[in-house]
Amino acid sequence: MPEELIISISGMRGILGQNLTASIAADYGCAFGSYLLTRNPDKKRLCVCIGRDSRPSGQTLLSAVAAGLLSTGIDCIDIGIISTPGVSVMLRRLNCAGGVVITASHNPVQYNGIKLLLDNGIAPPPQSAEQIKKVFVEKKFSFASSVDCGRLSENKDAVNVHIEKVLANVDAGKIASKKYKVVLDSVNGAGAAEGKLLLLKLGCRTTAINDEPTGLFAHKPEPIAENLTGLCKRVLEEKADVGFALDPDADRLAVVDQTGRYIGEEYTLALAAKYILMKTKGPVATNLSTSRMIDDIAGDALVKVIRTPVGEANVANAMLENNCVIGGEGNGGVIDLRVCPVRNSMVAMAFILRYMAETGKTISELSSGIPSYFMIKDKIRMDTGDFKKIISKVRQFIADAKINNDDGCRLDFDDGWLHLRKSNTEPIVRIIIEAANRELAEKYLNVVRKAGEGFIVQP
Repeated sequence: MPEELIISISGMRGILGQNLTASIAADYGCAFGSYLLTRNPDKKRLCVCIGRDSRPSGQTLLSAVAAGLLSTGIDCIDIGIISTPGVSVMLRRLNCAGGVVITASHNPVQYNGIKLLLDNGIAPPPQSAEQIKKVFVEKKFSFASSVDCGRLSENKDAVNVHIEKVLANVDAGKIASKKYKVVLDSVNGAGAAEGKLLLLKLGCRTTAINDEPTGLFAHKPEPIAENLTGLCKRVLEEKADVGFALDPDADRLAVVDQTGRYIGEEYTLALAAKYILMKTKGPVATNLSTSRMIDDIAGDALVKVIRTPVGEANVANAMLENNCVIGGEGNGGVIDLRVCPVRNSMVAMAFILRYMAETGKTISELSSGIPSYFMIKDKIRMDTGDFKKIISKVRQFIADAKINNDDGCRLDFDDGWLHLRKSNTEPIVRIIIEAANRELAEKYLNVVRKAGEGFIVQP
C-alpha cells in the first residue's frame, strides 16, 4: 500500500515522485508564503531563505518551493547545501520572515521533505502549522501581480556564518591546545563542510569519512549503533580520541568513544548538559522521550528539568519561557539558544570537546561518570485509530504508574518508564522504554507488544 504524504508540525515529508511532487511542493511554498503575508501585514517586502540537505531530489524541491514563495511576492535566498541549524542561524542574520529546509532528516534517500521555520528560527507552533496546512489543503493562496513577484538570489556565506556563531560560545583555544584526533562521519549529508570547518577551527586533527555531499548515503542515515560500525572501526584504526556521526541535515549527533564503542545519541545531550551546568546554573528543557540521565545530571546541579512533547519547537519554546541554559532531545539533539533555537550537532561537538579539554578526561571516562540505564527504542505499524486502545491496555497492565498525556502517553514507575507516541514524520507508533537493566526494559516492551496484539500491522 502506498504511503500517505505526511503534513505535521514538523512540516511535509514523503517519497519524491509518489506522494511528493514538484507541484505539491510549489503549493506548499504558496501556502507558507500566504501565511507569512498574513503574519506580517505591515511589511512591504518579505524574504525567506531556503537551504537543503544533499539528497539528489533536493534541488527539484528547492526550486519548486521557491517558485511557490516567489508567486506570492516573497523574495527567496538560496543558501545551498547546509544543515538545518545553519538555516536557522542564517535566516535571522538576513532578517528573513522565515526559512525553509529541504530535508527528510534521517529517513532513507527516497524520502524528502519541507521543513518550515519562522522569523525566530523555530518551527511554527501547532496552531500556526495547522493554519499553513489549512491554506495548503484549501489552496487559498495570495498571489502577487506580475510586477510584484518575488526575486530569487543566492548567498554562499551560511557555512562560515554558522560556525562563527558556534565558536563565539566556546573556548576554542583550550580545545586546540589538546590537538584532539577526531573521526567525522557526515553520511554524505549536508553537515560535512560545517563539521570540518568547525573541527579545523578547534585545532582538531580530523579524518573525514563519507564527506562528499552526494546524498547517496554510505550507510543507513540514522545515527544509531547498527549503522555506525564503520565509524567505530575507523576510530580504532586512527587511534582517535572521539568519533562523531551526523545525520543528513546535521541537527543530530551520535558519539563513539576512543575504544571504538558507540555510546549513543542519548549521551550527546547528557554530556553537553553536564559541561554547561559546570559553568552556568539554570533549568534544562528536554522532551518526554529523553533518558533519565538528564534528571540525574540536573539533580546533581540542583536545577530543574522541564519536560515537553517531542519536537524541537516544543523544547525551544520551553527554553525561552523558562530561561533554560541548555536543552535538547535524546535523539542526539542539543539546543543552545545563543546560537539558534534548533537542534545543532555543531554545538554538541564543540561542547563535548570543551568538556574533554576542561576535565582532561576521555569520552569513556566522561560517559561512565553519568548514571546509566538500558533503553529500548522500537516502533510498530498500526492503524492510527487503534492508538488509544493500546494505551488503555498498557495502563491496565501497569496500574501504579505516574501518567503524562501531553504527547501520546508516558508512564513513569519506580524502576523505569515507557513512552508511546504517534510519529510526526512516519506512519508508525514509537515505543521508548528505559529501565535499570535490559531484563526490565524487555519486560515492559513485552507488555506493550501484548497490549498491541490484534492491532499491529506487519510491514
